[in-house]
Amino acid sequence: MKPELDILYEDNHLLVVNKPVRLATMGLPAGEETLLTRAKEYIARRYNKPGNVYLGVVSRLDTPVSGVVVIARTSKAADRLNRQFRDHTVEKIYIAAVEGVTPPQGTLRDWMEEDSHHRKCYVTLHPENYRPNTQTSPAKEAVLHYRRLSRQGDISLLEIRLETGRKHQIRVQLSHAGWPIAGDWKYKSRIKMDQGIALHARRLTLEHPVTHERMTFTAPMPKNWPIAASGGRQ
Repeated sequence: MKPELDILYEDNHLLVVNKPVRLATMGLPAGEETLLTRAKEYIARRYNKPGNVYLGVVSRLDTPVSGVVVIARTSKAADRLNRQFRDHTVEKIYIAAVEGVTPPQGTLRDWMEEDSHHRKCYVTLHPENYRPNTQTSPAKEAVLHYRRLSRQGDISLLEIRLETGRKHQIRVQLSHAGWPIAGDWKYKSRIKMDQGIALHARRLTLEHPVTHERMTFTAPMPKNWPIAASGGRQ
């Protein structure tokens, strides 16, 4: 029996879910399960919809990351929500457990590029100061703000607010700063985790695409992290 969706909110225009780790949001070959295929099966079953179900994913998370994902149930809702993401009016708050003791708060501002051949992203130079090779995409600015919620030994628990939304942005920038996310071996973590990495999309705030009400969706914290969400010290 397939796991049920962990639904945070649902109406005729939106489906907001808490994505588990080890499940891709979308984009896998036909026949492989993703969050999107699981959501389509849920909608078809719950509303007895024959044929292909339309759903548009407007916020994505990496496979090893958990938390809030917003899915539009109509193309009009998808267009309006995507516009909010492009205009940076959506507030995205993440929680991460990282190796090292960070300053109490700060801002990371870097330029990032994607190496599609190795399926990784990197911090690089400003585009005016380098010539990208054929395997990398043009560099884009990446900005995030963080504050330390607590610490336990050499592990810090951070609240992160994204200003931009680049692929692997939080993972890459924190690792580049010397604070890799726990469990994220791809970006130099030395801590092992049974499932996923210690990065969670905790809260997302946006305007409802039809009612225009400002809404906030919050996903409960995972329980398998190397530091408790409320433990430790500043």
